[in-house]
Amino acid sequence: MKSINPDDFKVIGKIDLSKIPTNLFNGASEDDKEEKLDKVQTKLSELQDVMYAHNRYGVLICLQGMDTSGKDSLIREVFKEFNPRGVVVHSFKTPNSTELEHDYLWRHYLALPEKGKFAVFNRTHYENVLVTRVHPEYIMNENLPGIEKVEDITPQFWENRMEQINNFEKHITQNGTIVLKFYFHMSKEEQRKRLLRRLEEVEHHWKFSPGDLKEREHWEEYMQYYEEAINKTATENAPWYIIPADDKEMARYIVAKIIWEEMQKRTDIKEPQLDEKVKANFEMYKEMLKKEN
Repeated sequence: MKSINPDDFKVIGKIDLSKIPTNLFNGASEDDKEEKLDKVQTKLSELQDVMYAHNRYGVLICLQGMDTSGKDSLIREVFKEFNPRGVVVHSFKTPNSTELEHDYLWRHYLALPEKGKFAVFNRTHYENVLVTRVHPEYIMNENLPGIEKVEDITPQFWENRMEQINNFEKHITQNGTIVLKFYFHMSKEEQRKRLLRRLEEVEHHWKFSPGDLKEREHWEEYMQYYEEAINKTATENAPWYIIPADDKEMARYIVAKIIWEEMQKRTDIKEPQLDEKVKANFEMYKEMLKKEN
């Protein structure tokens, strides 16, 4: 299988989603992809143990994509070798009444990873410039000053939100959170097939919601707003990666490989060394424990 270079997927400069492929045809077999993913999974789990001991960084993995793009299964497969104490997944749904009493970033601040841990946002703070742009009436639930009706939501309002998100990410990265953002770039035809499969296969019936079809009607709007959000918030401290998502197995491997490669750049992440005075007394400590028998 052709080697994966993370830079091939990293957003550098302005992008046009319509010109980016949704499938990476590289001749890899299913076994090939699974074997590659298994190896990276093991490396990541070992890295997480070291990171936990190092206790200086937290890692925030942001996953965005249309319904059925494979976010849930990716989380299950990529992080399954992690120590459960080392990774926390947050699936952000419609804000509840308590969350709506605060600004839209509040609940995301609360879910940030502790030092030494990974947090995965399955849908993220970007929903506030994606779903709310397609359905601006949702903004009314936030009870914002100066916003009395949908018509009060101006283009500047969205510009301000993009800037606020950039500031949020800048703040947390400067304080030890490593941020990696992934957009699952799936074709409309592939989504049609996956939704149909949910209807045709009994074991997948539970996944289907009529709301998925309603949102599908807004596909072009979503693509427009995804493109704009990515272009305006792709920064060096919080980069975006566009992942071809029509092939779920390949997408999982690409994401895992990118996380691994990006973490390798943090050469200061190492297991802490014992104090030399403590090490010098190892024999004495062993003798003390042996005498307890």
